Amino acid sequence: MDTSAERTLPSTPPNRHRRSLAEKRRIVEETLAEGVSVARVARAHGVNANQVFQWRRLYRAGRLGGTPTMVKLLPVTVEVPSTPQPAAVEPTGGAIHIKLGHAQIRIEGTPDVGLLRLVLESLRG
Repeated sequence: MDTSAERTLPSTPPNRHRRSLAEKRRIVEETLAEGVSVARVARAHGVNANQVFQWRRLYRAGRLGGTPTMVKLLPVTVEVPSTPQPAAVEPTGGAIHIKLGHAQIRIEGTPDVGLLRLVLESLRG
């Protein structure tokens, strides 16, 4: 067999561009600005938007080198009230106002649950 006639195939297609981690990171960081379209950034760099989304996942996982810019949390303090609150508060009644066109319904106090359900169902029908 004549080895000079054999062709070696390239490891990647000729139109595929290999990007360094730094370049991927830079492209991803462009997409992280508020109001920026991932598709537009990808198109500007000649990359498929799906590929950029994959790089964003890698970036957030810290797999594109450098330190990913993560969401920063604000410190929170919880204050305990100085006076103890009652364990349970009984409902003291209230009022429900319903306006439908020219009709008005006003329910005050603590109505019977069955009666309230009947009134509300009649409004629906």
